[in-house]
Amino acid sequence: MSKKPVRAFFVGRAVAEGIYEQLEKLFANTLSEISKFDAEQREKFRQFSEEVLERAYREAEEEIENSENNSYTEASSSIQPRDLQAIIDELRAEVAGARAELQRYRSNSV
Repeated sequence: MSKKPVRAFFVGRAVAEGIYEQLEKLFANTLSEISKFDAEQREKFRQFSEEVLERAYREAEEEIENSENNSYTEASSSIQPRDLQAIIDELRAEVAGARAELQRYRSNSV
């Protein structure tokens, strides 16, 4: 046997190993970048959530302060207290209506 085919085999194997190593590095770098991007997006979402909650709490506090500044007697004289059972009955009726409408929608779409 000649040395050229053996040498070509080892050169081919070295090229294949080199390509494999480069692909492995590329894959590792890609996964690293994806993980980094995911972590950045999670952090941005966390910050956004905190800002939204902070704004909601601030607006709620302002609303409470404004409502405390208004006299309670003026508000209570203009609003009739409602029976809790009546409110529950109204909510149940609304839920039943929504269910009926949903059922009608489902039967029409089939």
